[in-house]
Amino acid sequence: MYRRQRWQSYSVATMTDHQLHRCRARLEQFLADLLEPVGRSERRHWGAVYVRGLLLDGERKSIEPMAAWVLDDTGFPKQGAHSVGVARQYSGTLGKRGNCQIAVSLHHVGATGTTVLGWRLYLPESWIADAARRKDAGIPEDVTFKTKPELAMELIDHARAWGLADRIVLADGGYGEVTEFREALEARQLPYAVGIGPQVGVWPTPPTITQRPYSGRGRPATRWGYDSQRPPSVRDIALKARGWKTIRWREGTRGWLTSRFLSVRVRPSHGYHEGAPPHKEVWLLIEWPAEEPEPTKYFLCDLPPTYTLRRLVRVTKCRWAIEQDYHQLKEELGLDHYEGRTWAG
Repeated sequence: MYRRQRWQSYSVATMTDHQLHRCRARLEQFLADLLEPVGRSERRHWGAVYVRGLLLDGERKSIEPMAAWVLDDTGFPKQGAHSVGVARQYSGTLGKRGNCQIAVSLHHVGATGTTVLGWRLYLPESWIADAARRKDAGIPEDVTFKTKPELAMELIDHARAWGLADRIVLADGGYGEVTEFREALEARQLPYAVGIGPQVGVWPTPPTITQRPYSGRGRPATRWGYDSQRPPSVRDIALKARGWKTIRWREGTRGWLTSRFLSVRVRPSHGYHEGAPPHKEVWLLIEWPAEEPEPTKYFLCDLPPTYTLRRLVRVTKCRWAIEQDYHQLKEELGLDHYEGRTWAG
């Protein structure tokens, strides 16, 4: 009881360096006693890492939510016009349109680090349709045009074929706004948290739905009616919302990263446009920093209703890790120094 009271007193007051040192020593001794029976040193090491993770700020944790698959693309600036796939196109690396190649990549992000699982070179339609350039670059005849989201799904299917455990899929708005991409993830029963733009429409409450009656002539109706209702945009929902909460999700070089967030259950409204039945409920997560005049980021998250706001934020913010991957691969390993021009290269 005395020890429990002392720990509690430390948790409600600012601790001195001396108190922190004593707490750390006691925790290390506790972990040594607790993990001594597990045997091998690496088991004791990772057991200690896990326990320390449980003690970090936040709600209930487990090993599973700490891992994700992150999809993104990166550009390789080029001067000429002969490197396979090079074209004037938008590159996040450049922050504008420029002459470059684009590659889509899939990364595993976990508690102990990140690793690249695969790459796909994006071939613009101008390359696919140019027989002479295809021949010069050695592009196989069976290679057809595929969008970046389609290449992303190929990478995911490849990783799953290896027998890797399914993870939450994270991606920015270039992928998240594509209805077919989200539907492909849902068809594979893969949870996701993907960025979207402020114009995306959603149903915050279920719309009134009627299936168009069959007149008895021709094929039966397959479209659904929404009685002239219009889904609000996620921006409209954000501007009218109340109950924003300040969440911190990661300690950076200058202290904890914090912002204001709001989450609400919604139904994506693409069914309204395509005449399909209403979509299932997912999370809409919105970020609105206090210093900004409008919300800055929106996400659709196909994650359980039991997820807390803090957990949603920490999942979506896992994407930052691959920026370091790109930086290290380019600056330290020369990923963008390759000058080869052929498909095989």
